[in-house]
Amino acid sequence: MAKNVKSGNIIVVSAPSGAGKTSICDAVVKKGGKNVYSVSYTTRAPRKGEKNGVEYFFTDKASFKKMAKGKKFAEWAHVHGNLYGTPKSFLDKTLKSGKNVVLDIDVQGGLSIKKQYPGACMVFIMTPSLKVLEERLTARNKDSKETIKTRLANAKKELGFLERYDYLVINDSLKDAVSAVKTIIKSFEYKIQKNKKYF
Repeated sequence: MAKNVKSGNIIVVSAPSGAGKTSICDAVVKKGGKNVYSVSYTTRAPRKGEKNGVEYFFTDKASFKKMAKGKKFAEWAHVHGNLYGTPKSFLDKTLKSGKNVVLDIDVQGGLSIKKQYPGACMVFIMTPSLKVLEERLTARNKDSKETIKTRLANAKKELGFLERYDYLVINDSLKDAVSAVKTIIKSFEYKIQKNKKYF
């Protein structure tokens, strides 16, 4: 890599369901900007308007399992009957081009990424309290009381992994939370560990 081309960073963003993670990531990832979404492989069928290689790389279960066996994924998971995986090739190619890869991912997936990419920037998003999280989950009117209870229990478990993350952003105001994550990503470019190889 040329000295004047800095490699990009992996930005892992995790949060309990309802904390606003996807809204924050969407605001951080601008079309044509330096921050891009990781494009995962999936075995689910494309939805209307989705293009292969844009939203996802669509594949079948046999091909996916072959890739997993060949250790082609930085992490992969079984979600709602379908398989999803983050391809190492996409991450490596994008980082080499100098762009940052943003992964909107759960704690389990985030820690798997950190294991393979120790230099990843780990950001955890949380509401001001669990009570606020419960209020937001209830207000969006998508889940049953039982599902909300499960999501809150999961949130407590996820908070137990907080010390494995580098930054905590409290999403009290979406605008402020987006600004905070953008600042974190920018400041991460100047880390000594990242830049010492240039001298």
